[in-house]
Amino acid sequence: MRYYLAIDIGASSGRHIVGWRQDSTVQTREVYRFPNGMRAEENRLTWDIEALLTHVKQGIAAAKAVFPEIHSLSIDTWGVDYVLFRGEQEVLPVYAYRDSRTEETVPLVHGAMDFPALYARTGCQFQPFNTVYQLYCDKISGRLEGVTDLLMMPEYLMYKLCGRKAREYTNATTTGMVNVRTGEFDGEILQALGYPAQLFPKLSRPGTVIGEYDGIKVMLCATHDTASAVEGIPMEGNHPYISSGTWSLLGVKTASPITDEKSREANYSNEGGVGYHRYQKNIMGMWLVNELRRELCPGTDFAEIVRLAEASTCDAAVDANAPELLAPESMKAAFDALTGNTLRTTGDYFCCAYRSIAASYGQAIRELEANTAQTYEKLYLVGGGAKNTYLNRLVGQYTGKEVIALPIEATVLGNLKIQMECDDHVL
Repeated sequence: MRYYLAIDIGASSGRHIVGWRQDSTVQTREVYRFPNGMRAEENRLTWDIEALLTHVKQGIAAAKAVFPEIHSLSIDTWGVDYVLFRGEQEVLPVYAYRDSRTEETVPLVHGAMDFPALYARTGCQFQPFNTVYQLYCDKISGRLEGVTDLLMMPEYLMYKLCGRKAREYTNATTTGMVNVRTGEFDGEILQALGYPAQLFPKLSRPGTVIGEYDGIKVMLCATHDTASAVEGIPMEGNHPYISSGTWSLLGVKTASPITDEKSREANYSNEGGVGYHRYQKNIMGMWLVNELRRELCPGTDFAEIVRLAEASTCDAAVDANAPELLAPESMKAAFDALTGNTLRTTGDYFCCAYRSIAASYGQAIRELEANTAQTYEKLYLVGGGAKNTYLNRLVGQYTGKEVIALPIEATVLGNLKIQMECDDHVL
C-alpha cells in the first residue's frame, strides 16, 4: 500500500494529512496541525517563513513516525504571496497580502498598463493585493535590485525541502501576470511594468516531481489551495462550487476563459485548473466571523456564535467585499460604520456577517449565470463553511439553489488525488 502526504497551509493554520487508497476509496489521517498567521513587523503585515518551514519539517517527521514509507508529498497554500531571492538568500521580510502597501502602487501599475488591458491578457480579477501590484512596491522601493528568483509560498517551501526552484501553473494564475491563452507568464506585461524577465521562467504543471526530501518524492500538486479544493470535490456533472474558508471562492469549471467586459465589470477571474479554467470570484468569507469573534467574544466557540446569530432579529447586510473589511483595526467598528450603528447585540454582528456573506454569494451566482449564459440548479459547498448549517440555509435562500454541503477536506483530497493519479516526470 502506498501512502501520500498532503501539506495544506491556510492563512490561520496548517495541517499534514496522510492519504492512501483502500477498497476504491481514499482514506486519510491527520498527523500534525500547527498555527499560522500574519504578524506585525514595523507597521507592516508579514509572514514568518522560518516558522512555517520548521512546522512543515516537523509535520513530515510526525508523518513518518506513523507511516515510515511515504511515497510522495506536496504542499498547497493561499495564492498571491511570494518570497524573493538574491542567489540562495531570501529577501526579508516576506509581506502578507492583507498589508496596505499596494494602496499607492495600484494606480502606478494601471498607468503603465490599464486594468482592461491587464484583464484582457490575464483574465485575473482585480484585487489590490495581487502579486502584480505587490511586486511594483518592491520595484519602486529598490527591493528588486539583484533579485534572482521569485517563488510563490508553496514553491518556496518545497524548494527548501528538495533544492529545486519550480514555478507551478495554478498558483501562478493568481499573480495577475499569466496570459490566460498561453498559460505562461505574459512578456508584454512584464516589459510594460519593468519586471525582470528571469523571475518568470516556464511554468510546470501539477503532477511534476521536482525532487526528494528524506526519501520522499516532492511533487507539485495544484499548489493554489482553491485549485486543489476544486479537484477534491466529488461532483456529479459540472455545477458551481464555493470553497469556504478565510476567503470564499465561488465559481464553475469552464473549458475556455471568459474575459469579456461583463466578466471584468463583475470582477470574475479565470484561474488555472487541472485541464480546465476556474471562472470564479473571491468573496470575503470566514475572515469576517473570525475577526468579530476575536474582538467581541474570543472565548466563545463557533456553535454558540451560530446560536447567537440565529437568535438575532437583525436583518442588516453589508457588502462582504467592501474594502473597509479587508484588514480593519477593528472589525466591529467597520461593521458599525457600514450599518450606521444599527447593530446592538453580539448576535446581531454575527447575524449580519453571515447574511452579508450569503448575500454576496447570491449576487455572485447571478452574475456567473448571466456571464456563462447557463442556469444551474445545484451549488456545491466545501470547506469550513460547509459545516455551518445556519450559513448553508442562508446560502440556499440568497442563491435560490439546492445547496450540497460537503463537510470534507476538499483541498487535502485534491492535493492527494493529483499525487495518486499523475505519472512521475522530473523537471
